[in-house]
Amino acid sequence: MNEMWIYLNHLFNADMVVKLIRAVAILIVGYSLAKLFSRFCLQFISKLFTQQTSQLIQRGTYYLIFTLFVFSALLELGFNLNVLLGAASVLTVAIGFASQTSASNFISGMFLMAERSFIIGDVIKVGNTVGEVLSIDLLSVKVRTFDNLFVRLPNEVLIKSEVTTLTKFPIRRLDLKIGVAYKENINRVKGILEKVAFDNPLCLEEPKPLYIFQGFEDSSLSLQFSVWAKRENFLDLKNSMYEEIKHAFDNENIEIPFPHLSLYAGNNTDPFPIKITKDK
Repeated sequence: MNEMWIYLNHLFNADMVVKLIRAVAILIVGYSLAKLFSRFCLQFISKLFTQQTSQLIQRGTYYLIFTLFVFSALLELGFNLNVLLGAASVLTVAIGFASQTSASNFISGMFLMAERSFIIGDVIKVGNTVGEVLSIDLLSVKVRTFDNLFVRLPNEVLIKSEVTTLTKFPIRRLDLKIGVAYKENINRVKGILEKVAFDNPLCLEEPKPLYIFQGFEDSSLSLQFSVWAKRENFLDLKNSMYEEIKHAFDNENIEIPFPHLSLYAGNNTDPFPIKITKDK
C-alpha cells in the first residue's frame, strides 16, 4: 500500500499536475478556436462553393486545427511525438493497402467536388439509375430514385461512367418520334404539329419547335418533332403533347400506321389474297 502511494505521489507531483492543467487548457482553447474558425470559414466559403463542399471544408478545417492543439497538449505532457508519428505512418500504410477501394473513392470524390458536374438537388442519370442527388460525400453519392428508392453510387463508378445531369440547364428539349402513313401529306402533318405546340401553354415559343423528316420506315413516314419546355414542366409537357397529337390526328383523319407485311409478286400485281378456312 505504501509503495502504491509513493508511486502515485511520484506520478502526480506538482510539476505533472501543472503540465496536466496546461494540456487541458490547450485542448479547451484549441476546441474553441477550431469551432470558431471553422464557422467563420463556412460563412466565407459558402458564397463560393456548394453546400456539400462548404460543409466538407468546414469539417476538414476544424479537425486540422484541433489536431494541432492535440499534438501541442501531448508535447506539454512530455510525449515523444516522433514515436507517435512513426507509428501513425506505419498504420497509415497498412490501412492504405487494406482500403485501396476506399482510397480510390475518396480521390474520385475530390475530383467530383472540384468539377461540380452536379450539386445536391440535381437529377442525374448513371447507367439505368435516374434520381435526385441527396448528398455528395467523400466515398459515395446518395441518390433517391423517382420510385422512392435509396441508391448509393461509389464515387469511382461516377468518375468512370457517363453521368447525365438532367437539371443542369433551365430548359430541356422534348424529342417526339412520330410515324404517319405513306398516303399523308407531310406538309399538312407539319402544320398540325405546329398548331398543337402553339396551343400548348407548356411549350416555349423560343427556342422554336423543330421539325425533321427522318426518312422512310417499313410501314410509315418517320418524323421527329422537338419542342422546348422549362425543366420543371418537362414531364407534364411530354404527357400532354402525345395526348394532344393523338387527338389532333384523329380529328384531321391522319393515320398512325402499325407495322404490317404485304406480299407482292411484282410491281404491277395485286397482293396475294389470303383466305382462312376451317378444317372439316
